[in-house]
Amino acid sequence: MTYLVLRLTSIGNIAMTVPVISSVSKRYPEDTFVVVGKKDMSAAFTGLDNVIFHQAHFQSYFLRSLITLYQELKEYSIDAIIDLQDNTRTRFLRLLFRFDGVKTYTIDYGRWEKRLLTVHGAKHARPLVDEFTRYANTFRKAGLESDTQFDSIPVDEQARQAVQSRFGEKQGHWIGVAPFAKSRSNILPYRVTKQVIGTLSETPDTQVFLFGAGQIESEMLRQWCSLFPKVTCVAGQLPLEQELELMRTLDIMVCQDSANQHLCSLVGLQTLSIWCATHPYMGFTGWKQSPDDIIQIPELACRPCSIHGTSFCRFGNFACQRIAATTITQRIFNKLNNE
Repeated sequence: MTYLVLRLTSIGNIAMTVPVISSVSKRYPEDTFVVVGKKDMSAAFTGLDNVIFHQAHFQSYFLRSLITLYQELKEYSIDAIIDLQDNTRTRFLRLLFRFDGVKTYTIDYGRWEKRLLTVHGAKHARPLVDEFTRYANTFRKAGLESDTQFDSIPVDEQARQAVQSRFGEKQGHWIGVAPFAKSRSNILPYRVTKQVIGTLSETPDTQVFLFGAGQIESEMLRQWCSLFPKVTCVAGQLPLEQELELMRTLDIMVCQDSANQHLCSLVGLQTLSIWCATHPYMGFTGWKQSPDDIIQIPELACRPCSIHGTSFCRFGNFACQRIAATTITQRIFNKLNNE
């Protein structure tokens, strides 16, 4: 059978599907899985011979783009749809395929309970079902079982050699810093981030790599690189397969609650993830990332105020971002020293 797996949104969300899809594809090698996403994430499915990644190109005309995508996907002779998103776009695609008699299986995304968590806060709440379990449950509806054996994607030897050629042999500690996220509420103040980078750059036998995406982020990171020694900006400089192999080489990644947390999980790299307005109770913690490696202000009753992040603070003070640079750097050094 050929299954169409829909997860159209951000890089981080698509990356979170990899552990489950990897498990399912290996359990059912006779089946084919066509994964659809807006960003080119084919490198994340390396080594899975029965997984095809299809990039969706959306234009300003909503219906025309979806109908074009539907016509492209029909070429795969789809037998069933596994919708891991359940939003307006995926519902419309499901409707089109339903006219062809294609069965559909839809995720229980838990939007209502997630919204309740933003209303009542996480201080006296319990963690919700994590996204990986929701994905696995959706595949189970289609009769496809999965396990939790996934540790990392296979090494891309060509990409690894390209990284080594560009950055040289690793010496001392290599630390990644990914200071940005989609929403303002999920980003630390720039002065705090600069203090962290500055402290790391002054640490002996340490090389710092700055990760990011987008023109504005890349430009800011390049400016920071010019201020500090032993700091290299790789934002927008590497294709995904090389970026993943560089992450595999790092000792640790410091990031926000963002896509980089999930990309690191794909190569088995532990992260120190910083959570501001969002909260791990929502279920978006990276695959096999330790709860002990989360940095946050847990006692704030207003957290989480958003499921994925927001551009404003209802109190106007962004208290969730008041995490000291020394707190972050101390956690980094403790982690490197296995304390």
